[in-house]
Amino acid sequence: MEKNQSKKRILLGVTASIAAYKACDLVKELRRAGFDVTVALTKDAHHFITPLSLQTFSGNEVLTDFFGPQAKPVHIQAARESDLVVVAPATADFIAKIAHGLADDLLTCVILATPAPILVAPAMNDRMWLNAFTQENVIRLKQHGIGIIEPIKGSLACGYEAEGHLADNSKILEAIQARL
Repeated sequence: MEKNQSKKRILLGVTASIAAYKACDLVKELRRAGFDVTVALTKDAHHFITPLSLQTFSGNEVLTDFFGPQAKPVHIQAARESDLVVVAPATADFIAKIAHGLADDLLTCVILATPAPILVAPAMNDRMWLNAFTQENVIRLKQHGIGIIEPIKGSLACGYEAEGHLADNSKILEAIQARL
């Protein structure tokens, strides 16, 4: 993750939700708004979107793994160099992991190591979103100062129209600007 002191640096985490395809448009909007964006892609998110697509739109290398040619630990460097960490979309699994301090991949390790503010935009099936465990985990995140960009009612991958749809990019951008 390169330092660019003239722009605010956002680390965008993308998890394995069908809504991951929206990350390219979000990256484009963030760049238009003047942010330097680096994307961290979870392993299973690769099933929904490619690192090459995200790299093309962000102009930065996509972080996918702890291991690589870097001399520094990737997660620590990304955590230190980010002005804000945004996870959009965030799955129920990812929310549960960070709510309980689990760090078993690059993105969860960044979350534990960063001093930067964190925003999470959930996207999942409505039953998963409304599940008591997920709601308890969201409350826990809020108690620890992590901002939640609530999902909206919309078309879900299962074919239903219900709450759990990723918030619109305009709402995510608004939350980012308010947080910074």
